[in-house]
Amino acid sequence: MTEFALALPVLLLVLVGTVVFGIAFNNYETLTFATNIGAQQLSISRGPTGDPCATTASGVKNAAPFLNTTHTLYTIVLNGVTATTASANPSCSSYQSDVGEGDTATVTVTYPCSLQILLFNPAPSCLLTAQTSVIIQ
Repeated sequence: MTEFALALPVLLLVLVGTVVFGIAFNNYETLTFATNIGAQQLSISRGPTGDPCATTASGVKNAAPFLNTTHTLYTIVLNGVTATTASANPSCSSYQSDVGEGDTATVTVTYPCSLQILLFNPAPSCLLTAQTSVIIQ
């Protein structure tokens, strides 16, 4: 019984730490997938009307419904020009002319993560970042 009482806190700490790390890793994988989807949506959505940044953010939000995207930071570079660095709802309708066939676009999405293990947070300013570059179709 004494050995169990001494080992239980350590085992619980390892178990909770594994679960927290697993959730953070799942969020990272989801963010990477959603960033790829948003960049693909941007690559096929050129035209005379529309907002390429809002299209990208919509693709990311739709591909990651379980992430809280209100704290998400988007950096979208269209043909070498940084179109936006905004959170939640980016808009760059004035950059529609920078979205031409054969041009490149880079989408970077940053999402905050929490590695809180009981009362200890080993990385209080943890950020998950995913980046994808595409060629506009």
